[in-house]
Amino acid sequence: MDLIDIGANLTHDSFAPDRAEVMARATAAGVRRMVITGTTVPASREAMNLAAEHAQLSATAGVHPHHASELDASALAELTDLAQREGIVAVGECGLDYFRNFSDPKDQRRAFTAQLEIGVMTGKPVFLHQRDAHADFTAILREHLGDLSGGVAHCFTGGVEELQTYLELGLYIGITGWICDERRGHALQAAVRELPLDRVMVETDAPYLVPRDLPDAPRGRRNEPAFLPHIVRATATYMDCDPSALAIAATRNSEHFFGLS
Repeated sequence: MDLIDIGANLTHDSFAPDRAEVMARATAAGVRRMVITGTTVPASREAMNLAAEHAQLSATAGVHPHHASELDASALAELTDLAQREGIVAVGECGLDYFRNFSDPKDQRRAFTAQLEIGVMTGKPVFLHQRDAHADFTAILREHLGDLSGGVAHCFTGGVEELQTYLELGLYIGITGWICDERRGHALQAAVRELPLDRVMVETDAPYLVPRDLPDAPRGRRNEPAFLPHIVRATATYMDCDPSALAIAATRNSEHFFGLS
């Protein structure tokens, strides 16, 4: 397979001892490009610097809703600068997460709006996060949709109705190892039957969300980009399509969305 992992947290501390080996395993598994997720201003800067050192890496610049309360005027100015730098291919991870509310929902909505405005200003697509906040998320997104160059629902875990809404909004859909979860993945497994090939992307969200059905699960259950082909095969099963066709489509969509080659 010739794949692009659109969401890998390669700056996570768990990769510090063996990041080079992790990247080598990904390449050997057919994952030729990876997009490192920016979740805070410092993490986005680190992701950009790491991407500058490796041709197969790109990065996003954003503030996850968990950290929305940290996005003050100074941080917003720095994020706006980062988003315009070479190697940054999308704005985010940004959105709303009412499941944990690590940041006040008002701060989340403010930070989400600010990052959508950065996306409009830079002309770069947005890398989106939503959990238990569908109504507010879509309402805010609709206000900016006409001016954005595109968006992807990162780590989509919803059902058919939510999927249809996002498709109507013109979003791409990022599928992770959640689809391999025999406990929590049923809604997603049903939803991807309605997901067209021209809207799908694939990601690991490493080191999180290691596929539960992965043979010989890694010690500590750390996920990594080399497991992306397993996610593709599982997704293809539920989409009732050939894994090769899914791989080709997901790679083509990712190249177009992020401006990769």
